[in-house]
Amino acid sequence: MIITPSILTANFCELGKTMDEAIAAGIEWIHLDVMDGNWVVNRTITFGPALIKSIRDRVGPNVFVDCHLMVTNAEENWEQYVDAGVDMVIFHVEAVEDIQGLIDKLHARGCQAGAVLNPATDASTILPYLSSLDLVLVMSVVPGKGGQSFMPEMEEKTRTFRAAIDAQIEDGGRATKLMIDGGIKAHNAAQVAEWGVEVAVVGSGLINDKGSIGENLAEIHRALGA
Repeated sequence: MIITPSILTANFCELGKTMDEAIAAGIEWIHLDVMDGNWVVNRTITFGPALIKSIRDRVGPNVFVDCHLMVTNAEENWEQYVDAGVDMVIFHVEAVEDIQGLIDKLHARGCQAGAVLNPATDASTILPYLSSLDLVLVMSVVPGKGGQSFMPEMEEKTRTFRAAIDAQIEDGGRATKLMIDGGIKAHNAAQVAEWGVEVAVVGSGLINDKGSIGENLAEIHRALGA
């Protein structure tokens, strides 16, 4: 399972050093949470394309960078993030009217397309588009609310996507990746891996004051039996 850090728990004044530390620890995928102050429930504003471009320049071309758009107008401003250098845009199905249209536009720009759904949103919202998507992200917390615990009740939804993706691959279709985000740490990493998750977003479980990114990543890998 790929472990990708969310940078929201980082000290932004030291963000360049944090990126260097992550890459030195072996991180090959960076997850960027974009909140516009409107869409998420706590009205948080995080960062935008300018900071993302700085991160892209810092980590170089060999690190995969995605952005998770928790915004009201992804269909109007997605291109800013492609221009900033992300490899994948992940959009919320709850905030997009023409899901297939946005997927097609992203692919036309040479950018991978991911879709994410809130805990309360049924898997059936995304399943019709699975063959076009490069990634599906299952939220295991409610986006934008800090200090939440991991929601084990997301198992059924996650396994539904795993089964659908496996069937799609068996039929010669796209190998859509399955990601989870929210409350993932060393103690439950093996649990979500068993559900079939391929990519796990980890925030405070990686970037914290208890240890270095390398130490925290090694702890997660031990929990995974790696």
